[in-house]
Amino acid sequence: MDALDRRIIGEDIKDVEFAWPIEMPLVRSLGRGIWEVRSSLPQGRIARVLFCVEPEHMVLLHGFMKTTQKTPAKDLDLAIRRRKGEET
Repeated sequence: MDALDRRIIGEDIKDVEFAWPIEMPLVRSLGRGIWEVRSSLPQGRIARVLFCVEPEHMVLLHGFMKTTQKTPAKDLDLAIRRRKGEET
């Protein structure tokens, strides 16, 4: 991941943070209180940052490069565990 990728993802996270609540195409609910920031990167790559919303805070739980149509269960499970405080 290069500086441009990080800048795009950071801008998307900032947009969500300051415009919450916001929905598609930038944000999608994954259920169980987990949301995803959907970032489109150069060369057709896709990044996702999973987060939850606590009172007055956006908590980033996990980020990954998406390689399949569906969010992989292992990535969603990790975010859920982190939200519960079970894994750092």
